[in-house]
Amino acid sequence: MTDFHRIRRLPPYVFEQVNRVKAAARNGGADIVDLGMGNPDLDAPAHVAEKLKETIGKPRTDRYSASKGIPGLRRAQAAYYERRFGVKVNPDTQVVATLGSKEGFANMAQAITAPGDVILVPNPSYPIHAFGFLMAGAAIRSVPCEPGPEFFRALERAVAHSIPSPLALVLCYPSNPTACVADLDFYRDVVAFAKKHDLIVLSDLAYSEVYFDGDPPPSVLQVPGAMDVTVEFTSMSKTFSMAGWRMGFAVGNERLIAALARVKSYLDYGAYTPIQVAATAALNGPQDCIAEMRSVYRKRRDALVDSFGKAGWEIPSPSASMFAWAPIPEKFRHLGSLEFSKLLIEKADVAVAPGVGFGEHGDEYVRIALVENEQRIRQAARNVRRFLETGAETLHNVVPLAAAR
Repeated sequence: MTDFHRIRRLPPYVFEQVNRVKAAARNGGADIVDLGMGNPDLDAPAHVAEKLKETIGKPRTDRYSASKGIPGLRRAQAAYYERRFGVKVNPDTQVVATLGSKEGFANMAQAITAPGDVILVPNPSYPIHAFGFLMAGAAIRSVPCEPGPEFFRALERAVAHSIPSPLALVLCYPSNPTACVADLDFYRDVVAFAKKHDLIVLSDLAYSEVYFDGDPPPSVLQVPGAMDVTVEFTSMSKTFSMAGWRMGFAVGNERLIAALARVKSYLDYGAYTPIQVAATAALNGPQDCIAEMRSVYRKRRDALVDSFGKAGWEIPSPSASMFAWAPIPEKFRHLGSLEFSKLLIEKADVAVAPGVGFGEHGDEYVRIALVENEQRIRQAARNVRRFLETGAETLHNVVPLAAAR
């Protein structure tokens, strides 16, 4: 039996290849320091977990919930946007609760995309930004990830040479995977460009609260007129360490939000009601847990940059997100990120995410997630140091590196 149409549009899942090598190493007794998946290891805030337990078993909570989110949760998200960004949104018409920002992106793609539509997506970028639209039948045109003049030159080329004209532009700042950030001046230029060329702007702001240096990351919706063309996706996964709870939001233009809500109404009944109630408590309750989360990731970032640098692998210090975007050491760069990531597991007992999994322009990098404590990060650095100094003679214990070149 041949693959189905949508399956054929998806490339091999790069991260699964790394996971197989990692599983084999663990089965052989290796102690792998896993810095691959961006899966927060911190606990959800205690008061949020207590609200969940308190709500479970109450009358009606085991019934179907609301696909677009219970009213109190949508009001809480609207209050967060006003408190954090100074942006007022109508919780009834401009906010939809999603099963994480990933599901929100995928269903927005289903809602707005016709076969053959052109979508502008940063490369490298989080996989759902492209593959959600590919599964919906769109064609993807890559633009640079870094905000700056080349970004807008690429947009101009795409508009001039794409048939049909691009439908939407995806943004993600702080970026997953590169950790680069954008300011309001950049967003103003994006909104002006989008209005000039009739583009929808879809912004992924999942890392809005994970920042270390300078001002907090802004929302594109802070730009006057952005609401006319924009939907922004946020998540409680990183802000409140609630990744497994699958709770996110889409906020923005009423017409686009209505389209997303309609698609979701056919596909799901929303998150489990006690989770929505607990998420409401997170948004409305004490926010000191967010500062504590930032402090933990900042210390891990500093430990990573310091210890890996001393080990001989210079890693640029990210100013935001829970990731470092690390150039592959020069003598291994010819291998590409997938083979280097496999080699790192086999030779150093350290797992990272290959940059090519985020797009072909990421193939000279790996993404390192700050999901282990400082002691484990320094252990990983010691392993890397031994690998760089003495353990690099062979590729996967079989092919001499000199021959691999």
